Amino acid sequence: MLRFDFSFMFEPNVKGGITEEEFSQIQPTMTRFVEEISREKPAFVKVLFDRNLMDAVEDLREWILNFDNFVVIGIGGSSLGAAALANALKPFDWNYLSKSERGGYLRIFFLENVDPDYTASVLDRIDPRYTIFNVVSKSGSTAECLAHYQIIRGLLEVRGLNPSEHIVFTTDPKKGLLRRIAEREKIVALDIPPELGGRFSVLSPVGLLPAMAIGVDIKALIDGAKDAYAKCVALDVWKNPAAMMAACHYLHKLKGRRISVMMPYSNRLYTLADWFRQLWAESLGKKYSLNGEEVYEGLTPIKALGVVDQHSQVQLYNEGPDDKTVTFVEVENFDRDILIPSIHDDEEISYLGGKRLSNLLRNELFGTERSLAFNNRPSMRVIFPSIDAYELGQFFMYYEFTTALMGKLLNINPYDQPGVELGKQITYSLMERKGFEKMAFPEPSKRVVIE
Repeated sequence: MLRFDFSFMFEPNVKGGITEEEFSQIQPTMTRFVEEISREKPAFVKVLFDRNLMDAVEDLREWILNFDNFVVIGIGGSSLGAAALANALKPFDWNYLSKSERGGYLRIFFLENVDPDYTASVLDRIDPRYTIFNVVSKSGSTAECLAHYQIIRGLLEVRGLNPSEHIVFTTDPKKGLLRRIAEREKIVALDIPPELGGRFSVLSPVGLLPAMAIGVDIKALIDGAKDAYAKCVALDVWKNPAAMMAACHYLHKLKGRRISVMMPYSNRLYTLADWFRQLWAESLGKKYSLNGEEVYEGLTPIKALGVVDQHSQVQLYNEGPDDKTVTFVEVENFDRDILIPSIHDDEEISYLGGKRLSNLLRNELFGTERSLAFNNRPSMRVIFPSIDAYELGQFFMYYEFTTALMGKLLNINPYDQPGVELGKQITYSLMERKGFEKMAFPEPSKRVVIE
């Protein structure tokens, strides 16, 4: 089970931290909001108990494992969760192993950004004859996704391959372009529940199909999320990690700490911080409150990698503006470890000899945490006993539930994203999509350009 250490969020461990009085005052509110979300059963909770969604993924197992490559075509919530699972649960050299070394499972690639150099580099490395393309878009209208879909569709057709034998859609069960194409051309399509937002969709077929393709135990993933959910609905805030995280971040926000840094001390968990950034930013950054008032709410998420960013960001965190909380993500037991040999007698280097890299990494985390505390900067830890599917499932659920609670505390809707839509509409206009030809958008009255 994941563990959480909130010690350095509180007084007297950190001067200017949360006081006992402040926390006792917010506890009844947190209990009420936990009860509300428990009754509401948001879509990210419902998917855990919808057996049909997992069965639909499992039904494709035999077909999928005939292939060698799995390409996720999606962006944002349509790919970040799957990427976090792949990076956390598969070796860094996964795509370079033979199929037998991979246990019969597939290599995985992601077509996300529409950078032509990046897209070309992915397509150069795969043979479409041995590839499944998973096109993921709930709306079925995401421009980047549809551009990549047409590119791979054209590639398949040029090679004389039947698209329906190489493509899986993951989309709305009834609406949208992808659903229409699937029905018209007999392309396999998995469902994204209509009320489930992309950033909350990692435990739906959006994340489960890619995970299954690379050999992740998706049952363990869901079991971990279910066990975490059981703790998320606990009414005793001190026994509820999600309620504790939401309360701590909210109370520090009231003290002016509006930036949330996530700093995994594990390369394998670094992509979790990407997933967290979208979840936090898109859910909590809102112009309007639930009452329709302009509030410009939100907490800004930042990702950092321990130990690397001790040498690039921690100076700012220690001595810059006191506007941040830091969440360290710690791993207790790594799959592998390396002994540092004793080679030189010079005292500047000899102290490292005979120690393990994991020991150095753990002490680096300890040192950074304590240096922040010395400077009265708040932090907390999320502790992974090991990195496996069960623990990842817990992590996703805890943070999704925390985000829902933060929405309650901030009095905003954490499930919509109106601020994303205008940029999409301007793009449609520039790309000459029908219905958006006369889209008005700001142009600078005075240009300032230096060559």
